[in-house]
Amino acid sequence: MYVDGFVVPVPQKNLDAYRRLARKAGKVWREYGALQYVECVADDVKRGKQTSFPQSVKLKPGEVVCFSWIVYKSRRQRDQVNKKVMADPRLAAYMDPKSLPFDAKRMFWGGFKRLVEL
Repeated sequence: MYVDGFVVPVPQKNLDAYRRLARKAGKVWREYGALQYVECVADDVKRGKQTSFPQSVKLKPGEVVCFSWIVYKSRRQRDQVNKKVMADPRLAAYMDPKSLPFDAKRMFWGGFKRLVEL
């Protein structure tokens, strides 16, 4: 198993637009072979003294943190799926950061291999 994780600051006023984007993107990722696509919005996330989700994206007033992950069979499969997703015309409009319902400059992500699974 391989997982891509994402943390994104989303303005509250854009949450519905973000949900629409996530539904569309999730369908495309799943169509190309992702095993799972999950988008979550912060519910119990407080600003910390040292680190926290809000601090990680420099959360501004009126914004909320979204945490997402996509599950794949392997890193190799992830790379194949992502190549297809990035070339898919259904998501072309979202490849321009100005068209996104969030500040992509403050988003962060990464790929993770399994350490423990129970």
